[in-house]
Formats: sequence, structure tokens, C-alpha cells
Amino acid sequence: MSDKQKFQALSAPKGVPDYVPPASPKFLAVRETFTTQARLAGYQHIELPIFEDTTLFARGVGESTDVVSKEMYTFADRGDRSVTLRPEGTAGVVRSVIEHNLDRGQLPIKLNYAGPFFRYERPQAGRYRQLQQVGVEAIGIDDPALDAEIVALADRSFRSLGLSQFRLELTSLGDEHCRPAYRQKLQDFLFALPLDEETRQRAEINPLRVLDDKRPEVRELTAEAPLMLDHLCADCREHFETVTGLLDDMGVPYEINSRMVRGLDYYTKTCFEFVHDGLGAQSGIGGGGRYDGLMAQLGGQDLSGIGYGLGVDRTLLALEAEGVELTDFGVDRRVDVYGVALGGEAKKAMAGLINRLRSAGISTDMAYGDRGLKGAMKGADRAHAKFALVLGDQELAGGTVAVKNLEQHSQEEVALDQVLEHLRAALS
Repeated sequence: MSDKQKFQALSAPKGVPDYVPPASPKFLAVRETFTTQARLAGYQHIELPIFEDTTLFARGVGESTDVVSKEMYTFADRGDRSVTLRPEGTAGVVRSVIEHNLDRGQLPIKLNYAGPFFRYERPQAGRYRQLQQVGVEAIGIDDPALDAEIVALADRSFRSLGLSQFRLELTSLGDEHCRPAYRQKLQDFLFALPLDEETRQRAEINPLRVLDDKRPEVRELTAEAPLMLDHLCADCREHFETVTGLLDDMGVPYEINSRMVRGLDYYTKTCFEFVHDGLGAQSGIGGGGRYDGLMAQLGGQDLSGIGYGLGVDRTLLALEAEGVELTDFGVDRRVDVYGVALGGEAKKAMAGLINRLRSAGISTDMAYGDRGLKGAMKGADRAHAKFALVLGDQELAGGTVAVKNLEQHSQEEVALDQVLEHLRAALS
């Protein structure tokens, strides 16, 4: 038996997608577009740990949520400490703000982050155990204008990619003044229903979670349940009306969804979700809301906050569903310049030239191996390069290089010591 036969080929864990060329440039384009839009709005980057103390998520996200009770990757490390792969970003951001005293400076603190998050769910299209998100958080100010900024920023992030067939659903979940009375009304309603034991226990811990139940029989039972939007206090009502008024002024379209319940316990007041019907059951492509009280719950000042998480994976599926090509983002172009050297001495000179071009910030690759001109030029085509540099014995002797414009199908001889400036001008 050969060594090759002894070992079985390995694959990625179930529910964990790989992004490889030619799909990976699209993944990067989506993620970088989201982070660029955040930076344009003044949100600074924060890099979060991949895993945290389990208590952070149990306390911050809420033990009644499916995320904490069913979906977290939790394990004991070698010091027998319980740690969890991060299932979401907000709790980690708030923990970091408290730990590093970021709340002692100018408010609001505006932060953005990107990366993988982990939830043990049943894998299907758009639902992965390792999901990729870009998020923003604005902490320290309870201002409806900030809510509107966050919502508009998320909307603009999707539209900047060319997406259009999504809708924004919006509601208010009240605050500590009006939610207790509503909670009692909802529990009175739910406890009068023939709920199964698990659902009844959920109604005791957090009755809003029951309204988020996707089972048809539960949705039918709760069709006439009282809704938070109908029981807001005057301050929350004014806050919500200001947010919707600002979104109207900005031209951001939305729908009121009075039954919306986000999957995390910390949300208060403004709550929103972006939905794309082209994705089937997993239709949410991003969402978020305000989380007044979370910072105090995690041991910090009693400061408010609002943020969102945009799903990179699902956005890619939404782009595919709409047939949107990311050609304007250069996803098909691997490099701008591709070098072809014919002969050993030419290859040495080309390697030095390529290095100078890269040092000057020009994306460049070259043909390797001993392929002829025709075979090497296929590499330039596959890279979707704008220019090819051809260097053979004749060009080397004359101190020039043939610069082929692959888009205009033209060619000119350029002195080797002038190639950098020539390409800079041509690519500008």
C-alpha cells in the first residue's frame, strides 16, 4: 500500500465554508466594502478575541436565547476555565470598551470589526457554523439620530454593492420603563395558551422569545399576542418616531414589523433587520439594534449603545440571487501587470523589475517555469491583467521591455528604467 493510499483525504468541518479563488475575491470585496463604509462614517477598527470567558456571553447575550442555550461552542481550556468561541460581536466590544476605559473619552465611541463567529446550528444554505460578519457599535449616547445613522449606514453598505431587492424591517422593543408592564401582559396571554413545557419555561424567562418561535403551531397560537410596539411609553414612542422621521428624511425605505424579535436578549428600543426574499428560509442578511443596559450588566458604566452585524456569507448569496456582478470591484483581476520572461538572463532581469513594481504598489505577477510566449500569455489572460511585460534576449540587449496593453490590444517598447513611471501613468 502506498503512502498516498494510507491517508484518507480530509475536508473542512461540516458547516464551515472555504472561500477559494475565484470566489474569494468576491468575499473580500463584500467584507472590504462593509468596512470601508464604516470607516467613512468615522468608525474605528477593533480586533476582538476569537474566544472569550463563557460568562461574558451567558450574561451579555442571555441564557434564554438559543445562541447561549443550544448553539455555543464552549469548552474547558487546559487551566479548566470555561471559554467559548465568540457567537456574536457586541458583548466582546462592550467588554473591551470597559476593560480599556474607552468610555472615559469622547462619546460616542464608534467601533467596527470583522471576522468569523461560531454557532452550532444545522448547516444549510446561508446558515453556517462559522459565519462571517462585519459589525459596528456606537456606545455612550442615547440619541435617535445615532440610531438613524446606524440603520442608514447598513442600508448604504448593501446598496453600495449593487443590492436592491432587500427590505428593512424596523420596530421598537421599549425600555426598562415600559417593558416590565408589557412583559406581564404578554406572560398573562402566553400562560393561558396550551404551550409545551419547554416553550412555557421560555415564556417565564423571556416571553419575547416565544414570539420569535418559527414553528407554525406556536405562531398560530400567538397570532393575537399583545405587541411591544402598542405598549411603548411616551419617551420610547417619541424616540421611535424620531428615528423613523430621520430615516424618511434620508430616503431610507423601511417597513414596520411589530412582531420582530431579534435573537439576542440585550436589545432595547430601536431594533431592525434586513431581509432578502431571494435566500429562502435564511432570509436575514444583517440587523441590529440598541442595547441600553448591556454595558452596566457587564460591569461598566450605565451607557447606552447601538450597533449591527452584516452577514458576509448571506450577502454573497443575495448578490448571486440578484445576479449582481462585482465587476466594478475588480474581483476578476488578480493583478494589473503580468511579466513574461523568455530565457534565463531575461528571467533574472524580470524578477528584479517585478520586485520594483511591487515595491511601488503596483500589483504584479510573472510566468514561472519554462513555458513559451503563447503559454505564458495564457497566464496573463487568466489573471485578467491590464498589461503584460515581455522580455526576451532582443529586448534585454536593447535595454527595453515590450509593454502590451491587453485591453486595447496594443504594444510599445519602453526603456527598462522607464517602465515604472510608464505603468504608473497608464494605471492612474
